[in-house]
Amino acid sequence: MKKWLYNNSLSAVFLLLFLLGLGGQIYFGLLEYNKDLQEWGGETVNFYQYLHSGHFIEATFENWESEFLQMGLLVWFTIFYAAERFFRSKDIEKPNEVDCTPSAERKGAPWPLRKGGIWLKLYKNSLTISLFLLAAASFVLHVYGSLQDANTQNRLEAKPIQQVGE
Repeated sequence: MKKWLYNNSLSAVFLLLFLLGLGGQIYFGLLEYNKDLQEWGGETVNFYQYLHSGHFIEATFENWESEFLQMGLLVWFTIFYAAERFFRSKDIEKPNEVDCTPSAERKGAPWPLRKGGIWLKLYKNSLTISLFLLAAASFVLHVYGSLQDANTQNRLEAKPIQQVGE
């Protein structure tokens, strides 16, 4: 256990911080949502019901949307802009070992490297692509949660239900 903690301490600390942050969001979100439900004339919900509510989905993915977008832009701008000008970056005028094209013949080379073409291009940009896809998915879920939350309020206040695109 001691060796595992030593080797994974950074991941463990960030996982703990993530869980504490998410737990705080759930706790205070539940309090706020129940207050809203009472104002709208509805009944309060429990922890598990809240996790399936539009309010929780909207709040969670609204936060994640901006974080994934920021990280994606940070990676993208670092690759295409800042790396050339940042004082701690490698010297772009001199060849460096890290600049050598990895050999597809090397034992254990990833399959996109061996395949080349579009697969290699996707592989080289996979972090940026992943972060932008996560931001897009978070945006869609944020909109979905917002619609669900608005419709909960509309149902309780006897207003018409909203559909996507209205």
